[in-house]
Amino acid sequence: MNRTIAFRMKLIPGFEEEYERRHNEIWPELAQLLKDSGIVDYQIFLDQESSTLFAIQVVKGDASSQDLGNTEIVQRWWKYMADIMETNPDYSPTSVELQKVFTLK
Repeated sequence: MNRTIAFRMKLIPGFEEEYERRHNEIWPELAQLLKDSGIVDYQIFLDQESSTLFAIQVVKGDASSQDLGNTEIVQRWWKYMADIMETNPDYSPTSVELQKVFTLK
């Protein structure tokens, strides 16, 4: 069964184009890891006014990208992105899971 996860992250203002460029050139091995981990859809939206990123993932099972921080490729990606995002001391992006409040069926 698939489930949907949503979370927000914070971009440093002025790096919107760079963030998009880096994601358009996502490393193939990272994309494959995400897919192999059960992520079947992953979208990120930007609120330009607040520089807030909103991510939505559809995943199979219990995994999400938030659970992959112990892998070498994800740790490299975090360091690669750390200069343009708000991060924790381990370079992981600061993120807050969002609560679903409505679904239209």
